[in-house]
Amino acid sequence: MTISGIKRKSLSPMGALAASIVGFLSISCGLRGFLVLIFYKLGSFATKYQKDAKEKTDGDASKSAIRGPHQVLACSAIAVACSLYHALYFGEEKAIDFYQSREASSLTCAIIAHYAVCLGDTLSSELGMLSKSQPFLISAPWRKVPCGTNGGVTILGTLWGAIGGAIIGLATILLDMIIGIEIQPMATIIYGIICGLFGSLLDSLLGATLQCSYYDDNRKLVYCKKETKSMKHIAGFDVLTNAQVNLVSVIVITVVGGGYVAPFIFR
Repeated sequence: MTISGIKRKSLSPMGALAASIVGFLSISCGLRGFLVLIFYKLGSFATKYQKDAKEKTDGDASKSAIRGPHQVLACSAIAVACSLYHALYFGEEKAIDFYQSREASSLTCAIIAHYAVCLGDTLSSELGMLSKSQPFLISAPWRKVPCGTNGGVTILGTLWGAIGGAIIGLATILLDMIIGIEIQPMATIIYGIICGLFGSLLDSLLGATLQCSYYDDNRKLVYCKKETKSMKHIAGFDVLTNAQVNLVSVIVITVVGGGYVAPFIFR
């Protein structure tokens, strides 16, 4: 995974090192650790898909395609911590059952929520950019914004957020079937969709408010930093980086999903 990531320029050398550690720790905790590989493979494919078309609207597209250690850890560190905690205190992976083992089930659902929001947000951002409809700003829906604007959303991008969560839910079901533990297929997929959908929307909201977006009229490109005086400010304040926005949205959905949403769905 890491070698191919460097060759395909989806990971920097330090990003590849971080990914190696994350992958080893995740898989050593159980078969559900393969969720990180599923997220990485599909996320990398979505990032590279129609890259040339994306670079015509997003001035930072080529830079963001290469993930460093900060991006890798923002999209994996919390899930790894939950996996290690589960392995240390509850042993092997168990079926999701809040009546029998509430804490272990919450940890498992936190991991699912984590990768659902990560994949949902990645697919929403990378494939939503290819929508033929002009995005609107999620914090001000009446405003149309250029494609590539942080916080700009489309119906297609929102749909991909839900699909990303559904994929993680389906992957969890398949992995649990291999393990041989009891599954709740419908609840798992619904839970994945909810986490993926609301995670991508939260990420967009944070991007629209706590990240800057600028538009260059000459190049017809959107940038996160003001590189020339002629660039126009579109939206947001320069508070968080993209990796920090991802981390905040992951933390919120992981905690809320695993602690509050999951017990309601997995009955």
